[in-house]
Amino acid sequence: MVDITSSERRRAAPIAILLIGLIPALMVVSAAVLAVQSGLGLTPLPYPLFVVLQKLPFIFPLHMIAAGCALLLIPAAFLARRHRNLHRALGRLAAACVLVGGVTALLVAAASEAGLAARAGFFVQGLVWIALLVAAITAIRSGNRALHARLMIAMACVASGALWLRLVMTAAVALGWPFDTVYAVAAWACWLVPLAIAGFFARTISAPHPEEPRVARRLEGCRPLSLRHGSASASPFETHR
Repeated sequence: MVDITSSERRRAAPIAILLIGLIPALMVVSAAVLAVQSGLGLTPLPYPLFVVLQKLPFIFPLHMIAAGCALLLIPAAFLARRHRNLHRALGRLAAACVLVGGVTALLVAAASEAGLAARAGFFVQGLVWIALLVAAITAIRSGNRALHARLMIAMACVASGALWLRLVMTAAVALGWPFDTVYAVAAWACWLVPLAIAGFFARTISAPHPEEPRVARRLEGCRPLSLRHGSASASPFETHR
């Protein structure tokens, strides 16, 4: 009986992991497709976004299409990280979309009919998105892959703000919450909270384990005497450093 239960748990674990990953993936894909459709004029826009479209008839569709493509390309590049050429190609496409989406986001935020707090949140989101992109490119060009990966994850968290904003505002309308107040808070929280969570886990993962110094001392004790004390068999560069 115990063996059957344990085997069932082992089979259920991959299914649970698949479902946990599948639900956010479907949400991201649906949000990205809706953004691209809105940019192409295939989906009716709510009135506030329609007003922005009238002010920025070229910039606003470009922003929606670029941001929607970035939502798809960033996780695609992450999944292809073990395939260097494919990862590099997808990463460059994602970077181009983030750059276009971020720059146009600044103009869209300035032209928005939302309150000052909400517009400021979207404007700062665009600036942070661009800054993380530049930092990630600088890191990979200097050969720091670990920092590059953390910055790309942070960039993805900022991009996910569009998804969380849609969910929060849908819930706010359904629950009858004050729209302007919730919109102003969500314009900041929907990207700052995921970014803070990613930063916390990045620090936790990169922090040295308390056992590491002890392990290092043990390894030092296992080294040959010639390497520890610079005996005659060691290189002169080792003995006279």
